[in-house]
Amino acid sequence: MNAANLPQLTLPQMLRQNAQQTPDGIAIRQKDFGIWNPVTWRDYFERACDVGHGFSQLGLPEGGHIAVLSENRLEWVLAQLGAGTVGAVTIGVYPTSPANEVAYVLNHSQARIVVCEDQEQADKVLEARGELPDLQHIVVVETKGLRGYPAELVVSFEELEARGREARLRDPGAVDAVLGRQSMSDIALMIYTSGSTGKPKGAMLSYRNIRAQAIAAIDKLGLTAQTTHLSYLPLCHVAEQFCTVMTPVYLGSQINFGESIRTVQEDLREVAPSMFLGVPRIWEKLHSSIYIRMLEAGGYRRRLFDWAYRTCEPFAEKAPGERSMREGLLFRLCYLLVFRSLQNYVGLRRAHVAMTGAAPISPTIVRFFRTLGVPLVEVYGATETSGIALGQTMARREPGSVGSPIVNAEARIGDHGELLIRGDTVFAGYYRNEEATASALRDDWLHTGDVVDQRDGQYRIIDRLKDIIITAGGKNLSPSEIENTVKGSPYIKECIVIGEARKYVSALIQIDYETVSKWAEDKEIAFTNFRSLTENSAVRDLIEGEIAAANSQLAQVSQVKRFHLLTKELDHDDDEVTATMKVRRANVQRKYAGEIEALYSR
Repeated sequence: MNAANLPQLTLPQMLRQNAQQTPDGIAIRQKDFGIWNPVTWRDYFERACDVGHGFSQLGLPEGGHIAVLSENRLEWVLAQLGAGTVGAVTIGVYPTSPANEVAYVLNHSQARIVVCEDQEQADKVLEARGELPDLQHIVVVETKGLRGYPAELVVSFEELEARGREARLRDPGAVDAVLGRQSMSDIALMIYTSGSTGKPKGAMLSYRNIRAQAIAAIDKLGLTAQTTHLSYLPLCHVAEQFCTVMTPVYLGSQINFGESIRTVQEDLREVAPSMFLGVPRIWEKLHSSIYIRMLEAGGYRRRLFDWAYRTCEPFAEKAPGERSMREGLLFRLCYLLVFRSLQNYVGLRRAHVAMTGAAPISPTIVRFFRTLGVPLVEVYGATETSGIALGQTMARREPGSVGSPIVNAEARIGDHGELLIRGDTVFAGYYRNEEATASALRDDWLHTGDVVDQRDGQYRIIDRLKDIIITAGGKNLSPSEIENTVKGSPYIKECIVIGEARKYVSALIQIDYETVSKWAEDKEIAFTNFRSLTENSAVRDLIEGEIAAANSQLAQVSQVKRFHLLTKELDHDDDEVTATMKVRRANVQRKYAGEIEALYSR
């Protein structure tokens, strides 16, 4: 289907059309106990209708709110599309969130029903039950351990579907009636921002936003009905929403749900999807995994990899069609000898397009995967743009850029270099927060808060406007640029740059425990845990060398002069990172104020 002629249908209306036109086509595969179980478009729509009727039986009105607190699985999208079939709105909640964060989102969103994956998630809700005056029911997918829970409050997902099925048989025209009056301006989804600088805000996305994002993704990434995708990033994040729900429903393409977030690597190898989205941390982990594998291989295999990488790196950024005959032949040889097996190892050999987005990424990591032949493009988007707003194409992948605007949006640069976006993908506003909405949306332009520059139609993200550092010498620096250069090292997982009103730049460094521990084992360095490893002088020397290598790529004023090695990993439960693993800079800098001052007292 061409992006330009997508039907003017809402998401549930489109699901109904798919069920009518290709009823036996495979929409979803869910892996359970090692077996990939298919779900047809007919089953997808009918089960969503059952779930929607089930919500209505629990007292959910048209326009009401339901929340989902679960890892990605079939029941997640059944709940979302089911809510849509009865005119309700879905809110996603991060399954890694502690009880207090779950309570905040449920309370602020005024969710009447929450769908929980299991007892662990249900307990978070029950712990905060007194703070949730709007909550009426908890629906649980996996009911193991739920005996004795209050029956008037807790119901199984299986029972929800059964009740809904009976109600649908009694009133078979109810869903068609709702869909008949559903409009593109109706709110479909609320996605809460990460809350890296304050309380999360509920961004309201309309069906018009969702359709516009599907058009943008199809056009920018060249997706088709044959595209396959493994859904593993949280569905309460807009990035996975456009990959798992928005685009596949409009295209009629297939998605796959693995057994668990812990089996992603294995599931990737089995599915070998044609499309893959990874946030920078995923690409960093895959990079470290390959690096460790090469360390373990040693001998001629390590030398062969080093030769292949050195050979292909100089033309890695070129599109395949722009390479000379010699470069094409060299890559083909390296692919057959080395890269093919590494692509198989990470499950991306059949990927026609791979994306990195949601946060800045080290150019070193991008170049690494492009050298291996992974068709990696950088995209930029936000919750408030319903997904992608800017993106590279396979034909134009300029290092450091995030490409050009999507087909149905405009971009321009406002005051202080801020990126402004206008178009159908721009969200409807923040729920119950008129002040924040008025600040973000001015004269139809979304003020993103990101500083950019633009050359030849290609945009480059400098940093968040609020994160720009002004040194004591008056120099404006981008902490993200420095941090991502340093994080190009496989031994460094996190880098938090300090420098506001300071004489020079310093940093808090968190090592990549897996990679550094493997290095230490090879060097026969004894350690017992994360802390003892970081406190070893040889490890400090290793990191010092990695930072020196990063500094050689940075301007003199941006170079990290001193650093402190963190003796523990940054943790969501300690309020140091968000559910999406974005660093809460203010919290971290406050917590490590003493260590930071020590970096400037010598």
